[in-house]
Amino acid sequence: MEVLIVDDNPVNLLLFERLCRRLPDCAPRAVDTPLGALHHCRNGSPDLIVVDYMMPAMDGIEFIEHVRTLPHCADLPIVMVTADQNRAVRQRALEVGATDFLTKPVDGQEFTVRVRNMLALRAAQKRLEQRADLLAEEVARATERVRANEHETLLALARAAEFRDPETGAHVLRMAHFARLVARELGLPAHEQELLLHASPLHDLGKLGTPDNILLKPGRLTPAEFTIMQRHARIGWEILRQHQSPILQAGAQIALSHHERFDGTGYPSGTAGTAIPLYGRITAVADVFDALTSPRPYKHAWTPDDARAWLVSQSGRHFDPELVARFLGRFDEVLDIRATYADESELTT
Repeated sequence: MEVLIVDDNPVNLLLFERLCRRLPDCAPRAVDTPLGALHHCRNGSPDLIVVDYMMPAMDGIEFIEHVRTLPHCADLPIVMVTADQNRAVRQRALEVGATDFLTKPVDGQEFTVRVRNMLALRAAQKRLEQRADLLAEEVARATERVRANEHETLLALARAAEFRDPETGAHVLRMAHFARLVARELGLPAHEQELLLHASPLHDLGKLGTPDNILLKPGRLTPAEFTIMQRHARIGWEILRQHQSPILQAGAQIALSHHERFDGTGYPSGTAGTAIPLYGRITAVADVFDALTSPRPYKHAWTPDDARAWLVSQSGRHFDPELVARFLGRFDEVLDIRATYADESELTT
C-alpha cells in the first residue's frame, strides 16, 4: 500500500520513509513539495498521506483542501504532522478533512502505530468498495436476467396474437427492428430505441379479442365486420395500460395509436398529425411496410421497391412524412433486416 509523505524537510522525509519500510506491504513515496504531491495525487492512487503542516507556498491545511476535491482521494486517510499546539489549527485541519495528527518531534513508535492503523482503515475501505462493486455487478446481472425474461415473455405474447392472424412468424421481429431503426434515425436516446424495439411487437395484441370469423376471413370485410376488427386497437390498449412496466405502457400507447393516419382518417380516434403519439406513428410505418412485403393467404408479397413507392405515395396521408423519409433513407439497412429475420418459407423458396 502506498504511503505518500509530503514534507519540505529532507531529514523528515528520510526518517518517515525508513519507518514506513519497516511495515509489511508498505511502499513509501517521498515528495518534498506540496505541488509535486498534488500532481502525484491527481495521477496516482495513494492509500495514505502523511503531510507536514508548515511548508512554503502551501501549508498542510491548504494541501488537504486541494486533495479532498479529487474524487478518488475523498475518503483516503490523511495524517498531518505539526509542531503547533494551537487547537484552532487542529480543528481547522479536521474541518477540511484531516484524519489524524502527529506532533513534532515525532516519536518513531507512535508514527509506526498510527500509519499501521491508518493503512488498516484504508484496507477496510477498499474491501467495502470491492464488495459494493461486486454487489453492483450482481444486481446488474440479475436485473439483466429479469429484463431478458420480460422481453421473452412479451415477445411470446406478441407472437400469440400473430398466430391468430394469418401473418408470417417473423413479422413482429422485422417490424420491431424497423421501428428501432427509425427511432435511431430520429436521434431518440438509446433507451427509447430499445423500448420501442420491445414494445412495438405488442401493437396487435388486441387481436386476441377479435372473433375468428372476422380475423381469419379470407375475403374483404363488410363495414360491420370492419368495425368489429377496429376494436382490436382499444382491446390491446385495455389489456396493457394498467401495468406499470414501461414496455407495457409504451405497448398500450402503440396498440391504441398505430392505426391512426396522419391525415386524421384512421381509427380508433381519428387523431391527426403529430397529435398521434410518436411511437404509434413509427410503428405504423414499420408494420405496414412489412405487411406489404410479406405473403398472406389473400395476397402475394409486394417487392420492397413497390412497397417503398407506396410509402412515398402515402407520405403525409397515412404516414408522417418525416418518418417515411427517415425509414427510406436507410433502405439498405431495411433490406438487411428483412434478410436477417426472413421466414423459413422465404429461405427455402
